Amino acid sequence: MKNLSTFILFAAGLVVFSCALNNNSNNTTNNDDSINIVNVTPQALLSPYGGDNSSAIKTAAVGANDFAFRLGAELLKGNGGKNFVFSPYSVWLPLAALVNATAPQYQGELFTALGAAGIAQDDINKAASRMLYDLTNVRDQGEEGYYNPLKIANAIFVGKDVTLRRDFAQTYMDFYRGSSINVDFSSPSAADAVNRWASKNTEGLIDNLIQEFDPDTVAAIANAIYFSDRWSWEFSPQKTEEDVFHGPSGDTRAFYMLRQGRNQTYYEDEQVQALPLAFKHYAGMYIILPKTGGADELLSAMTADYFIEIQRNSYLAEGKLLLPRFSIENDIKGLMESLKELGVPLFAGEPITGLIEEPIPLVATDAMQRALIKVDEKGTTAAAVTVIQMGATSTGPGEEPPPQPLFEMICDKPFAFILYDNTYDGGRQILFTGIVNQP
Repeated sequence: MKNLSTFILFAAGLVVFSCALNNNSNNTTNNDDSINIVNVTPQALLSPYGGDNSSAIKTAAVGANDFAFRLGAELLKGNGGKNFVFSPYSVWLPLAALVNATAPQYQGELFTALGAAGIAQDDINKAASRMLYDLTNVRDQGEEGYYNPLKIANAIFVGKDVTLRRDFAQTYMDFYRGSSINVDFSSPSAADAVNRWASKNTEGLIDNLIQEFDPDTVAAIANAIYFSDRWSWEFSPQKTEEDVFHGPSGDTRAFYMLRQGRNQTYYEDEQVQALPLAFKHYAGMYIILPKTGGADELLSAMTADYFIEIQRNSYLAEGKLLLPRFSIENDIKGLMESLKELGVPLFAGEPITGLIEEPIPLVATDAMQRALIKVDEKGTTAAAVTVIQMGATSTGPGEEPPPQPLFEMICDKPFAFILYDNTYDGGRQILFTGIVNQP
């Protein structure tokens, strides 16, 4: 990506990069002469257990899922029957952080776009902190010890000729675990540093993101998300068989994984069949198969309320799932236009005034995301990177269950998926969504 504009924001999706930079003279310099890191001391992430149970904090967390479906519907308008994957959380989190740099008269619009209308700046910060507490905490999985399949990293890279506001730097570290790093954007080492950071925090899946920075770049705020875990009930490779998949562009061949047995959580209504696949460390992925129409239409019409309805009305059933292995990687086009449609004021020319000390108003000028996912018999790996550009402007078996109904869910046509993890405030927090139109 060449000739980036004067301010760029990256997002990629989840471990926590823990050191940050404020603007004093006590610099800690690494081996790269163009990069200075200054440590600030963070407060502990906020635990949602036994603490503040404010309805405003829960509104922000639940609103993140509402934002996920609304943004997904906008992006799918131009999908045209192709495979699709993106991380709405990777977009929501940096926008939530930028609330702290948005002029007060425009914060209300940004809250509404994020699904958190009527709350205060402090509430969204607390919600983000509590999410990170849940999502980045290690999970005890018995004899396997402690592990977290989800990694989140946040950072802001600041040019050597500007000064990051200390109140933003402290808030960013306290609530988002966001590191602050000084770089020389006139040096090629700045792009190298950001690329290394992105690659490190997505286990090498997202690399070579930036070719070079415009020397006039002011800053770059980054969020990285990475997920990888095995199924709690793995598919047997010996039972995987090749068969026909009926895609929008015609029939093709796919390799179908088989899951058959009792005690499967299942949902069905007049529109869909849905089944969650659990991972070993508590996250999960819902597979949603439309009965009529296409998967694009299904995901476009999905809402946070309907997703909750599916979860609440699922039941244990005996049956058979055939799910094709799939692997998707795509660049999301039209992200800026979609965020405009959602009413994000940063993309409507409203200035960002609370980020740097210098009187240089900044506006968002472009946005993109690259995302990928791989699903096979053993589990799932997913990662995403979002780039929002900003420029200067003048303006296991249990007890024997009761008799269960039988189901058969054959995913031999387009279907949707929702990859989630669990939080106290937001329930099943959506990390990735997508469409399989062609395995």
